Amino acid sequence: MSTAEPPPFRADVSQQQAEDAVRTLLRWAGEDPAREGLLDTPKRVVEAYRDWFSGYALDPDDYLARTFEEVAGYDELIVLRDIEFESHCEHHMAPIVGKAHIGYLPDGKVVGISKLARVVDAYARRFQVQEKMTAQIADCIQRVLNPRGVGVVIEGAHECMTTRGVHKRGVGMITSKMLGSFREDARTRAEFLQFIDVGPGR
Repeated sequence: MSTAEPPPFRADVSQQQAEDAVRTLLRWAGEDPAREGLLDTPKRVVEAYRDWFSGYALDPDDYLARTFEEVAGYDELIVLRDIEFESHCEHHMAPIVGKAHIGYLPDGKVVGISKLARVVDAYARRFQVQEKMTAQIADCIQRVLNPRGVGVVIEGAHECMTTRGVHKRGVGMITSKMLGSFREDARTRAEFLQFIDVGPGR
């Protein structure tokens, strides 16, 4: 059986070094990494990081490479809403949990809807700020599909704000990125926003 580490982790940082870093943080926090309840914690944390940050090993463009052109001339708005995601704040390494909503106006070709959700995951499973992630998703769809327009809206709850600092719960952040007709045509933008109906009570 191969002992090589799977991506996305760097070849110049071993599993052992990563686990030792977790032990250092445990000691710094005032704990004893050698006590029974924490013996396997470094390994578990490293495995969790392997999952949480698997997006670094993915190329989101690849998900959109296969498109379909036999759509009977359909050229109206396509919207995928409520795409749940988990990410981590690059400033405090705290979780960001939320939903992404994507819309685009096709120009002769469409993509499988599961691929849009995979693009969200590929960017979310990295250290992020919500503004940057919103722009990355929209730019990727525009770059690869070249539609007439793209709209991306993200709702996120940031634990760097709820579990530390000001400790304010129930606060949600909304970001948006509009490209092409979504930015230039108020009617297209309004239709998209009506479809996703962002906010409490939906």
